[in-house]
Amino acid sequence: MKAVVIYHSQTGFTKRYAEWISEALGGKCIAIEEAKKRDFDAYDTIIFGGWACAGGISKLKWFKSNMDKWEGKKLIVYCVGGSPLENPEIPKALRNNFNDQEWRKVRAFYCPGGFCYERMSAGSKMMMKVFLQTLKAKKNKTEEEKVMIEMISHSYDISDKKYVDPIVAYAQGE
Repeated sequence: MKAVVIYHSQTGFTKRYAEWISEALGGKCIAIEEAKKRDFDAYDTIIFGGWACAGGISKLKWFKSNMDKWEGKKLIVYCVGGSPLENPEIPKALRNNFNDQEWRKVRAFYCPGGFCYERMSAGSKMMMKVFLQTLKAKKNKTEEEKVMIEMISHSYDISDKKYVDPIVAYAQGE
């Protein structure tokens, strides 16, 4: 198997997972900016990673626009976000990023990452600040919302190399 891991990372969590996955598979690891200039005919497994943003996956549009060219290859997407793996909304959010035809061609995974406000773009920081203020102002918060307020009030890292195991296993055909 010849694998390539393409990633889009803003604060480093998605890149870290890309490096772990490519290391485990003995594959190539490249940023999306470089990937846009390349051909992937030599690879039989193409893995794309982006960070979660409001239920979407960053730069997924680029990956999806290439899926038809990659017919017959194993296609994998992983998304890195600030929620723990146990969040029941994750499977639904992953599925909502693909139409039915795309969903049949790709396998999607989630990897917990975290927040690093120090490395976020100004726009992302502003968006998170507004979201946090809105959440804090809400009356009758659910327990999940209270936990979310606590988590996103500061930078944190819940990434772990163990979360690449299912991705690696699937890529290897297990």
